[in-house]
Amino acid sequence: QVQLQESGPDLVKPSQTLSLTCTVSGGSITANYYYWNWIRQPPGKGLEWIGYINYSGSTHYNPSLKSRISISRDTSNNQFSLHLNSVIPEDTVVYYCARQEGGGTLKYGCWGKGTQVTASS
Repeated sequence: QVQLQESGPDLVKPSQTLSLTCTVSGGSITANYYYWNWIRQPPGKGLEWIGYINYSGSTHYNPSLKSRISISRDTSNNQFSLHLNSVIPEDTVVYYCARQEGGGTLKYGCWGKGTQVTASS
């Protein structure tokens, strides 16, 4: 059974860079043909897709966030990470990592529990 676990700071100061890591167990992040996503949810609002890195290492980002984000992976530790720079207070949300069941579907089969990040000085 694949499990995902987010980790990272609870608090980050505005203008700094937020880095979150998703550790995957029970399956490889290089396994065909999964896409590994970051998704976030502001308080009282719907989910916002941030971006993904897929099984081959290709990435794709939400255009509204593209200038501030990058997603990388560490295959030796079976992890993928989100880097969000120039943090603003509106980045105070819950961040989730999730496995997308292939590029041709929007089905997310596995989710992490989420981690709350607060952007505040």
